This record gives sequence, structure tokens and C-alpha cells, in this order.
Amino acid sequence: MSTHSSHRTTNHDEIRRWTEERDGRPATVRGTADRGEEAGLLRIMFRDDEDLEAIEWEDFFEKFDEEKLAFLYQDQTADGEVSRFFKFVQRE
Repeated sequence: MSTHSSHRTTNHDEIRRWTEERDGRPATVRGTADRGEEAGLLRIMFRDDEDLEAIEWEDFFEKFDEEKLAFLYQDQTADGEVSRFFKFVQRE
């Protein structure tokens, strides 16, 4: 398997490690949280973005598990650079 292929996980520690190694943090799209919920549409924020709001890992993973999501990510690009490619997909 090549290093630029994608990986799929639901492991919280693995997701947190990948994100923090890239200076990312858990976030939600501003305005998508329902009343009484801490997280709306989940994202990973790598820089300040007025459309995103940082949230705590605990809230992030609560929503992640509730929505039965998996984290699809890439460690390296095809040319060997650190990759920030990820997306949330439904668990199989």
C-alpha cells in the first residue's frame, strides 16, 4: 500500500493525533448546531475561518459517534508532502 492512499477510521485517538499533527482543531459550521446540542456539521479547522467555530473534542466525538461517521484521511500526498485531505463518511 502506498503512503498517499487514504485510510478510514472511527478511532478517536487516531483522528485526534492526525488532526493535531497538522495544527488542526475540531470545529462545527457556524449556525448548524441545534438548540441543546454542542455540535452541528462537523469539520476540522486548520486556520481561522469565520464560517467555522472551534468546539471541544468531547463534543466533536459525541456528534461523530451519534451520526455514525467514519474519518477518511490521507497521511501524505502523492509527492510525499504532509496531507490535510480528509472527509467524513458514513460507517459501513
